[in-house]
Amino acid sequence: MIAAARKIRMGFVGGGEGAFIAQAHRQAAGLDGRFELVCGAFSRDVQNNQRSGAALGLPAQRCYDTWQDMLAAESMLSPDQRMELLVIVTPNHLHAPVASAALSAGFHVFSEKPAALNLAEVQALERVVRSSQRIYALAHTYLGYAMVWQAREMVANGVIGRLRKVLVEYPQGWLSTDVAGQGNKQADWRDNPEQSGIGGCIGDIGTHAFSLAEFVAGQPIEFISAMLGSHFSSRQLDDDAAMLFKMADGASGVLIASQVCAGEENPLKIRLYGDKGGLEWRQEEPASLTHRPLNEPMRVLRSGLGQAWLCEAATRRMRLPAGHPEGYLEAMANLYGDLAQAILAGTSGPDAPGVPGIETGLRGMAFIETAIANHRGDAKWSEIPRQSIGASANEN
Repeated sequence: MIAAARKIRMGFVGGGEGAFIAQAHRQAAGLDGRFELVCGAFSRDVQNNQRSGAALGLPAQRCYDTWQDMLAAESMLSPDQRMELLVIVTPNHLHAPVASAALSAGFHVFSEKPAALNLAEVQALERVVRSSQRIYALAHTYLGYAMVWQAREMVANGVIGRLRKVLVEYPQGWLSTDVAGQGNKQADWRDNPEQSGIGGCIGDIGTHAFSLAEFVAGQPIEFISAMLGSHFSSRQLDDDAAMLFKMADGASGVLIASQVCAGEENPLKIRLYGDKGGLEWRQEEPASLTHRPLNEPMRVLRSGLGQAWLCEAATRRMRLPAGHPEGYLEAMANLYGDLAQAILAGTSGPDAPGVPGIETGLRGMAFIETAIANHRGDAKWSEIPRQSIGASANEN
C-alpha cells in the first residue's frame, strides 16, 4: 500500500468573494491534491472576509482581519499546524510588502505578478528572498503549459536552427469601453498608479508576453524601442503597447500588448523563426504547437500522454491522454506541482525548479520601467538593466 504524501498547508491574502484569480489559484492548487487551505485574510471588509472563509470551510478563528494578524498568529502555532505557504492574490501594491513579511516570518510565498510596484522594490525583495532561505514563486501561469516547454526544448536543440525572429502578441478587448467608469473594480485599481504601479497594460499582460518570449527563446531581450498609449482621456495608465526588441544572440522581435482590441478574449501567441524553420504556439489552443520546417510540410504537434515525440519536460506537465484538452488551470497547477515538490523535498530557497521566481520578477519590472522610459524619452533604443538579467524561469 502506497502511503499518501502529506498536504502542504497554505493561506491566502486577498481573494474574497468574486475574485476570479484567487479561485483559479485554489482550483489549481487542489488539482493534484498536494495542498490544503488552512487560513486566510481574504478581504479588508470584515463580513466579506468571514463569509469568504466560511464558504471555503475554514473556522472563524483562522479567518484573520488583516494579513499582519495572520502572519503573527500563524507564527505562534505549532509547526505541524501553521501554514507553510502564503499565496498573495491582492492588488499589486501589496505584493512586495506582504511577501517580504511572510518570507521573513519563515513562510514560503507564491505571489501574483508583478512582484512589486517598481524595480527598486523588487531588488529589496530579492535581498529578503535570498536571506530568508524560503521559496519565492511568481504566478507567470503561461510558463506552466506543457507545449511551451516543448517549444523551448525544440529551440534549444536547434530544431528551427539559429533564431532570427520572435513575434509575441497579447491582445485583449476588455478595456475597449470605460469599464472602470462603469464600476468595474478590477479595471479601477489597475488604472491607479498607487495600486498598480507605473504600468497599466504593459504591466498586466505585457510582462506575460515578455517572459514568454525570453523563456521559449532561451535568451534575454536586451534592447527595446517602445510606444505606449491610452485610448481614453480618463485613464491614468497605458492600455496599449507595441515595441521592437533585440535579443542577446542577435534575434530581433516585435512585442504587442493591448487591452483595447475589441472582440479579443485572451489570444496570447508566440511565433519564432530560425534559419531552419519556425514554431507557433497559441494560448487559446494550448494543446497544439505548429512546426514549419524550411522547405518541408508543416506539422502540428499535439500534447497528451503517450506522445513519444514530445520531450520529457513537456510530458511531465501533462495529465491526460491526447485529445483531452488541458488548459489554464492545468498550467497553473503545474507551477503548484513543482512548488510542492520543492517544499516537500526541503528545498532551501529561493528557487523551486520549473517555477518562475524572483529573477522573473526582476526581469519583468526592468522591462516595464525600461519600456516606459524609452516611450517618454528621445532614445531610439533603451537597454534593459544588465543586473536584472537572469533565467526567465528556472530549469526543469
